[in-house]
Amino acid sequence: MEGNRDEVFSRRVRAGKRTYYIDVRSTRSGEDYYLTITESKRSGESEREKFKIFLYKEDFEKFRSAFTEALEFAYDELEKIDALPRDYFASDEGEEEGDDEEYEDDDDSDDQDDD
Repeated sequence: MEGNRDEVFSRRVRAGKRTYYIDVRSTRSGEDYYLTITESKRSGESEREKFKIFLYKEDFEKFRSAFTEALEFAYDELEKIDALPRDYFASDEGEEEGDDEEYEDDDDSDDQDDD
């Protein structure tokens, strides 16, 4: 996070050829926050395509509600066809401290910014 003073929290989610970054950033004044969600995927030998969504605080609850509703719908439909993801049941058992190793900050998170 050095060199990017407005980034105050970051999680990386690796998903096959794609990597997702979920970042909390502060505004220039430092008195407010917003989220960025970035999808990064390889588009060649050394090139990466990046797509970014900016989510502002006035939309946090609407986004959370819609996202939760969409996930619940998807899980219900996947359960009907016996196609739930393997890690779905692990999340029901509760995560113990240290289970989020794949989300730890690292030097790659600085690579996501193109702006």
